[in-house]
Amino acid sequence: MNFRGSWPARIDDKGRLKLPSPFLRDWDERFQRDCFITSLFGDCALIYPIEVWEEIEERLGRLPSTDRKKQKYLERVNYFGQQLRFDAQGRVVIPQILRERAEMEGEVIVGGQLNHLKVENRQRLEARFDADDLTDEDLAYLSERGV
Repeated sequence: MNFRGSWPARIDDKGRLKLPSPFLRDWDERFQRDCFITSLFGDCALIYPIEVWEEIEERLGRLPSTDRKKQKYLERVNYFGQQLRFDAQGRVVIPQILRERAEMEGEVIVGGQLNHLKVENRQRLEARFDADDLTDEDLAYLSERGV
């Protein structure tokens, strides 16, 4: 499953995101309507199909419970995260703590990240593009890895 491209969307007054129809179509073809919404840094929302998130949990479960990196990762994803379900209209509530921290209200961008979706404040995304250009060095790194 590969989510590709990006689409503008809006977070409504109730904190709901209506998934853009191309992504909703792809989602419905392959997954249930359940999802796990989280973040690593609080700057965006990551929306995983629950089946994909359960695979991540399975891999994490193989690490010892005393693994500090595992603990740090789980603290963050669970602090920002909630298991939710898209409604019949393809809407899902973005957790309030995440909406506030990521400054997501009104217009946002929903982008494909191969096996999950990323929701970001549009102005912050465009500012990051301006501040952190994609360089020849970045492209060489990807090329060396067969991308």
